[in-house]
Amino acid sequence: MMVMAWDHVTGFWNNVHGGLEGILLRRQGNIDLVHFMSRFVTHVCAPTFVFLAGTSIALMEKSRTSRGVSQRDISFHLIIRGLILIALDFIWVAPSFDLPRYAFGVIACIGACFVVFSVARHIPADIILIISTLLVLNHEFISLDFIPNTVAWGHYLRVILLEPGFDWIPYVGFYPVIPWIGIMGIGYWFGSVLNRIDPEEIPSLKTPLAGTGLLSLGFFFLVRYMNGYGNLVRRWGDNVMDWLYVSKYPPSIAFQLWSLGLMCLIMTLGVWLMEKDYSENRLISAVNLFGRNPLFFYLVHLWFYRLRLPGVPPPFYLTLLETLCFWGIGLIALWWLTKRFEILKRNHPDSLLRYI
Repeated sequence: MMVMAWDHVTGFWNNVHGGLEGILLRRQGNIDLVHFMSRFVTHVCAPTFVFLAGTSIALMEKSRTSRGVSQRDISFHLIIRGLILIALDFIWVAPSFDLPRYAFGVIACIGACFVVFSVARHIPADIILIISTLLVLNHEFISLDFIPNTVAWGHYLRVILLEPGFDWIPYVGFYPVIPWIGIMGIGYWFGSVLNRIDPEEIPSLKTPLAGTGLLSLGFFFLVRYMNGYGNLVRRWGDNVMDWLYVSKYPPSIAFQLWSLGLMCLIMTLGVWLMEKDYSENRLISAVNLFGRNPLFFYLVHLWFYRLRLPGVPPPFYLTLLETLCFWGIGLIALWWLTKRFEILKRNHPDSLLRYI
């Protein structure tokens, strides 16, 4: 969450930010290595959110089923949550980025995947893993040519499903469902694994998580070296930025190998910290607070850091050092707001706050 906030605050207040990797087949010519890396390090965020959203579905299923909640009510909860996310993306998130009202962003994508999983969760988890892996590995070969691209509904449907772009305003999008639901499905399978083991066994996940992370990073460099399959954006040269400029929109295999591999290493660190009982550490407690309330943090931090109305350009630009200070001070304020929200949500468990 904190790294994601860094990406957005630099986008709001830096003259050079990068972005649109994949929609733009080459990186912006005016970006230097420092600004490029300040954007690149944030690539881990969206895949991690989508993966863990899938994990949370599996954990939620077990928790609610153990409390006697019916399968019908669990599916209904997912549908309502998904529709709320789609509405929030259109109403709240898109204006914060000065995007058209129907811009299909990451929150709408997660919402749409929730709706799909309200039904798909009845499929055995191992089958979901197989289907999801096939989508991740082969979505670049899928063709939607049978959907007309010359009418608004057809174009928008293709944008939502597989082909991100902003050619037909306001029917634009950046996070197509087909590749991202594959990541969510793998996360769902991981959640089902957590459901099958005892809490005392969680430390045993360090080795497979670390191994998967390192293997994924190794395959990332192999895929970039081969410069063919898995690279929706080819490597045009041999400098650092050429190697690391990968397609996020849609997520190429190279992008997913890097981001999900790094996610696995971060999760390994998290399991180690849990094993060493560092949960009472103030910094870790603050990070956990953001993690327990991800949607609230996401919705609030956008307008908190933007600090201006929709359509209003920044009155000035910040240097990276000034941006870093603004980001850090903002996190302190956001911690206080998130803490107040968590208390409010806990005191009203049956209110609409349960969907946020």
